[in-house]
Amino acid sequence: MNIEIIKNNSELFRFLSNFYGGDFEAFLDCVIKKPKSAIRVNTLKANKDTIIERLLKQGFKLKEVAFYEDAFVVEESPVELGNTVEHFMGYYYVQSLSSLIPPLVLAPQPGEVVLDIASAPGSKTTQMAQMMENRGVIVANDVDIKRVKALANNIDRMGVLNTIITIEQGHKFGKLYPETFDKILVDAPCSALGTLGKNPEVVKWWSREKIGRLMATQKSLILSGFDALKPGGIMVYSTCTVTPEENEYIVNYLLQEREGVEILDFHLPGVKLSSGLTEWERLIFRKDLANCKRIEPHLNPGFEGFFIALIRKSPS
Repeated sequence: MNIEIIKNNSELFRFLSNFYGGDFEAFLDCVIKKPKSAIRVNTLKANKDTIIERLLKQGFKLKEVAFYEDAFVVEESPVELGNTVEHFMGYYYVQSLSSLIPPLVLAPQPGEVVLDIASAPGSKTTQMAQMMENRGVIVANDVDIKRVKALANNIDRMGVLNTIITIEQGHKFGKLYPETFDKILVDAPCSALGTLGKNPEVVKWWSREKIGRLMATQKSLILSGFDALKPGGIMVYSTCTVTPEENEYIVNYLLQEREGVEILDFHLPGVKLSSGLTEWERLIFRKDLANCKRIEPHLNPGFEGFFIALIRKSPS
């Protein structure tokens, strides 16, 4: 993607230059380059070493990922990653490095009851099923029927057996299933600024007006998720964008609207995690918002921009 494309959206250009300040050029240098692909070997269907050996014999060059033993960066690929027999058979999932992180932070365990409230097309759902060894239950929800079809296809392809697909408005779960789930992932619809390298079309529609509409959805999803969480349960709120209004502001909104909200700290080996903001322009957030984490592309080459908050509901 050419920098001039970003400059064509003056509103976006002003936001990014203001937000990143002295790191603005470094950020642009990263996001204009399409990041290398990564794959997650699916241990539900295949032995990791066997699949890696098969790919290496075909001419793939792979690099291990420090924070997740089943993932690899694809340095070189003789064919498109979606056009191999191994992909068709569900032996691996093509997934960005940043996308791998929210399920790892949530850490669902075998036997738990988990909700993925906005799950399509299923990268994180199938990863969580793998982490749970196909035991317990995942409720994979999405409201878009076209995206649900992709979700169903990926669940089937990856050999996932512990997942129920629902097509429901995410904001209803808190009332329909109060205090039901051990773990909840709210990977919210967002403005996707962290993915500019592979999704340059974001520049065309990004605006403050669009952000306002997304924020209404994000607020309803985080409240619904928290209400559906068991006392003592864990929730991750994540987005693939950098705007504070979609990230820290939403988590701060949860803190204002609900009692018993704890924002937990976390770390990952091999990933430079920046602390969440406690203020932005005229906005002042709670001090514990610093426990939220940002993945900045210019600090983590090959990663997309991401925001992650690890949240616990206090035991009653």
